[in-house]
Amino acid sequence: MHNPLKILFLAAEADPFIKVGGLGDVVGSLPNALLALNDNLDVRLVIPFHTSIRTDSFDLHREIFFTIPRAGVSVPVQVFHTEQRGLSVYFISGAPFTQSSNVYDTDAGLDGEKYVFFSMAALELARQLNWRPDIVHANDWHGCAALYGIRRMQSDPFWHGVKTLLSVHNLGYMGAGSEAALTAYGLPPLNDPDLPWWGQQVPMPLGLWSADEIVAVSPTYAEEIQTSDYGCGLESFLRSKHERVSGIVNGIDVVLWDPRSDSVLARNFSVDQLAMRAENKKLLQTQVGLEVSQSIPLLAMVTRLDQQKGADIAFSALRQIADIEWQAVLLGSGNPDLEDAARRLESDFPNRVRAVLRFDGKLARQIYGGADMLMMPSRYEPCGLAQMIAMRYGTVPVARVTGGLSDTIDQEVTGFLFKDASPTAMAEALRLAMLKFKSKDVWQGFQKAGMSKDFSWNLSAHQYDDLYLSLSSRKP
Repeated sequence: MHNPLKILFLAAEADPFIKVGGLGDVVGSLPNALLALNDNLDVRLVIPFHTSIRTDSFDLHREIFFTIPRAGVSVPVQVFHTEQRGLSVYFISGAPFTQSSNVYDTDAGLDGEKYVFFSMAALELARQLNWRPDIVHANDWHGCAALYGIRRMQSDPFWHGVKTLLSVHNLGYMGAGSEAALTAYGLPPLNDPDLPWWGQQVPMPLGLWSADEIVAVSPTYAEEIQTSDYGCGLESFLRSKHERVSGIVNGIDVVLWDPRSDSVLARNFSVDQLAMRAENKKLLQTQVGLEVSQSIPLLAMVTRLDQQKGADIAFSALRQIADIEWQAVLLGSGNPDLEDAARRLESDFPNRVRAVLRFDGKLARQIYGGADMLMMPSRYEPCGLAQMIAMRYGTVPVARVTGGLSDTIDQEVTGFLFKDASPTAMAEALRLAMLKFKSKDVWQGFQKAGMSKDFSWNLSAHQYDDLYLSLSSRKP
C-alpha cells in the first residue's frame, strides 16, 4: 500500500459536535464518507472548541498545548482530541473562543479574531504533531487565513508544496471585519491587482486567491459565482481562475435521514409502502391544528427566515393562490420582519396556515415525512439540503431554478421549478403542482422518483477523492 494521502480538513462546525446550519451537516458527513470510500486516505478534521459544544456525549482528551504569535505576544492554544467512527477530530481552544458564547458573532471583529486564530492554530497543530498534510481543505471563510498562510510560507520546508482546496458553501459570507486580526497574526494585505482592492485583506477573497482548487457546493453555483448576480464583486477574479473552479453537489447522511427507520415519524414507510405515509400527514395536521384531510395539499417550509431563502416570495405567492384549496405549515425563525409577515399570513388565513417560529428538529422531520410539498423559493441556494431530505421522505419540492436546486430537482419528474424570484412565478408553479396532486397515481410517481434518487455522499465523495488525487500529483 502507498503512503496514505493526508488531508487536513478545516471547518467552523461539524455535526454531531456543533451544528448551526448546513455546513455542520456537510462537514459532519464528508470526512467519514471519504474514509469509508478510500482506506488510503488519512483525513483529520479540525474545528474550534466552541463553548456550546457538549463534551458529555463523546470521549475527549487533551492532546497538546502550544503557543502562536500574535502582534509580538505568544497566544496559548490548547488542543483536544476524539475519535468519531474512525475519524480523528481535533478541537482548537484558546481565549478567542473561551471568551465567546457564539459559534458566529454579530461583531465582525470578534468573529475575525476567532477564525484567524483558529486557522493559524490549526496549521501550527499539524507541525506540532509532526503530521505534514498533503492537502489542506478549508470550508468557507473560516479557514481561509490558513490557505493564505500556507501560500506565504512556501519557503518553509514543512509547508512547501502542500496543496490547498477551498470549498465555497456561501460566497456571500466573506469574513469582512477580520483585517485587524489578519495583521496581528502576521498576514498582511495582499498586493495583487487581480483581486478588487476591498478584498485584499478579507479572508474569503484571500482564500480564493490562495487555493489551488476552488470547489463550489454544486456545479450550477460554480457557474453562478462567476456572474455579476452571484459573484459578490469577485466574479471577474473567479472568471480569470475558471480552470480551477468546479462544483460538487453535497450529499446527505442517508442513514440519519431515512423514512424507513426515523423514530419521530408516526409511521415508517418506504418507496414501496407509500400508503403508510398518510398516517404522518394526519399526525402533522393534528399537531398543528389544521383540518385532517388527505385530499387537501399540505405545503411546507422548513427554513431560516431571511432574504436569501425567499420566505417573502412564498408568503405573497400563497396569497395569490387563495382561490384554490391548500394548507401550509411554516417552520423557522430569523429576520423579525419576516417572522411578523409569517404571523400576519397565519392571522389572515387562520384555517389554512400555521407559523411555528422556532427551531424544532423533531417537527422538521415530521414535516418532511408528512407534508405534500416543500417550498424553496430561494433567491440563491449554493446547494441546499432540505430539498434532498424532502424528496427522500416523499415530499415534492417546489423550488426556484438556482444553484443546487437546479442540480438536484428534475422538473416535473421529482419536483417543480420556477425561474423568476417573484411571487407570480412561484404561484404558477404551485398551481401546476396542485393540479398534478389531484391524481393520486401521478403524484405518487413524483414521490417515487424523488425517493429513488441517490442523495448519499457516495458520488460526491468519489469526486472529492478524484480531485485530491489529481491535486496531490501536480507540481508545486
